[in-house]
Amino acid sequence: MIDFIEGTVESKAPGELVISAGGVGFLLLCSNATLAEAPAKGEKWRCYSVLNVREDAMELFGFASRQERAMFRKLCQVTGVGAKTALGVLSALPVRELSVAIVTGDIAALSRAPGIGKKTAQRIVLELKDKVEQQDVSAPAGSAAPVSPVVGDAQREAQAALQALGYTSAEAARAINLVRDQADTVDALIMLALRQIGSL
Repeated sequence: MIDFIEGTVESKAPGELVISAGGVGFLLLCSNATLAEAPAKGEKWRCYSVLNVREDAMELFGFASRQERAMFRKLCQVTGVGAKTALGVLSALPVRELSVAIVTGDIAALSRAPGIGKKTAQRIVLELKDKVEQQDVSAPAGSAAPVSPVVGDAQREAQAALQALGYTSAEAARAINLVRDQADTVDALIMLALRQIGSL
């Protein structure tokens, strides 16, 4: 219903900010990551939004990026995870770190989020792992070809997971090729490749 709100930042407080647009002050519930990216009071900013309608309330959630909003919507689809809990997860884990935790099944990392116990963390992994991996597993048209071919099922799955996390086909292939001899499971290859990318 409301894709984004663009206006002047009126105030920032823990868990929320107010944006003035068209003579209306919109109160948006936000993650720590979004609040960190929001500019100072008086500056212009665009915030992507989700309107959550309940029987007893209407809440507007704000996000610094479409990626964070998409992850919020996915989390809200998980059994037992509501909008406030989903926002808490995004406050505890930035989108990329959260995506890695889901892809690799890192229950301990997910359990750090407020309101997320071991069983809920397991449900998040179970229900979202395939959705996160399939976001963008194919290289977009016109993109550069991989630096060198990635062979083996584990390597191919790891490369697809890296692309789903936002890396290009070339970046993912290069990272996997650099660590391919160091592990033979998908999860291990992903973690090694992420460390490799971080050191480049």
